[in-house]
Amino acid sequence: MDRKSTILMNKYEVGRMLGQGNFAKVYHARNIKTGQSVAIKVFNKDMIMRVGLKEQIKREISVMRRVTHPNIVEFYEVMASKTKIYFAMELVKGGELFNKVSRGRLKEDVARKYFQQLIEAVDHCHRRGVYHRDLKPENLLLEENGNLKVLDFGLSALSESKSTDGLLHTTCGTPAYVAPEVIKKKGYDGAMADIWSCGVILYVLLAGYLPFNDKNLMDMYKKISKADYKFPQWFRPEVKRLLNRILDPNPRTRITINKIMQNTWFRKGYMQIEGPQLPPLSPTRGDISDVYNAFDDVSSPSSSNGTPRAMSAKDNEEYPMKPYCFNAFDIISLSSGFDLSGLLEKDTNERTHARFSTKRPPYIVVAKLQEVAQLDGRFKVMKQNGIVRLEGTEAGLNEQLSIDTEIFEVTSSLYIVEVNKIAGDILEYRRFWNQFLKPALDEIAWVWQGYEQYM
Repeated sequence: MDRKSTILMNKYEVGRMLGQGNFAKVYHARNIKTGQSVAIKVFNKDMIMRVGLKEQIKREISVMRRVTHPNIVEFYEVMASKTKIYFAMELVKGGELFNKVSRGRLKEDVARKYFQQLIEAVDHCHRRGVYHRDLKPENLLLEENGNLKVLDFGLSALSESKSTDGLLHTTCGTPAYVAPEVIKKKGYDGAMADIWSCGVILYVLLAGYLPFNDKNLMDMYKKISKADYKFPQWFRPEVKRLLNRILDPNPRTRITINKIMQNTWFRKGYMQIEGPQLPPLSPTRGDISDVYNAFDDVSSPSSSNGTPRAMSAKDNEEYPMKPYCFNAFDIISLSSGFDLSGLLEKDTNERTHARFSTKRPPYIVVAKLQEVAQLDGRFKVMKQNGIVRLEGTEAGLNEQLSIDTEIFEVTSSLYIVEVNKIAGDILEYRRFWNQFLKPALDEIAWVWQGYEQYM
């Protein structure tokens, strides 16, 4: 793939590399039959399986097939060899919107045009049950004619992935653009979080700089949580009113996309684009059978009825890790004494989660959890979907105490471990934490991220 020109699947002539990320490379290519220029995204299959990206890749393809719109980068097909997986996508030649804004603020009419197209694309996504979760100028491309294209659905979520409370719970995205409710880590509406990000983008287009920006990340998060920002003097009253409605820190009162589209300032020169009508997709697999076929089957750690099975010692080295969505939230929280959740949580005595980084391999972490279960004698160790569960064998004050532990890979030698109480009495959990779990984890923890102080 690194040669000057390569023929792929007897269909594409692959040329120069356009970009490279942690898990994929993107190349310029030409469809041999039609002559159409495309972008080919190449994944190493072994790496995907090793770091646990399989489900994320499936989700990304499912999302991109679900959202076909003139203002979204089009996905053409997925192909696979024994060692590689290839995405063929629309080639957008105008570069990132970020590059244009970095040269200075845009004229109001130009900014409005891009904002209209962004809202059109995001509205289409939401109508199809897709939440982008990483909207920013770097993920917005421009065609040569100036039209906007939304890119990169790697962090997106589907409506069917919501928890039983109807909310999403994964903290991800770029801090300067993320909504305050995402920082709170108590669950959020994906659609309202995307709307907030659109508001930040509009501000950046018109101002040439971020509304929430500070060298001290903690101070920036505080500003986001309070929607503490100021308008430049050249912002017109209509824009200020709209942005105040979008950058509302309360997602329940934040303006909806339908209301944005009815806004007087938004509608100036507005020409609604009708996206192609597609048949509804299955809520489980969608139209991605070729994606499933591209991956080798992996044995499930679950029993045939889908419930967690008890773990044996030989399972330790088979723990299915997940790649960690590592961003500035976590970089600052790795520093001793910083705990971002404390910015927005009043009662620290009720926290039931902890996080630490470790340089010990995952099988050691799993072995330590098994050791804790044996010491206490009241727990069995279960494993399902990359989660290790300590489950009480007898009821406590209210119900059986259950604790989930998840291990994420940051690099080949650094891991993040998250511990969460998912059931049981808080006092019983705190006693177990202090007497058994925390002392055992101290032996393998490199840096605790502020949580050890509350117990």
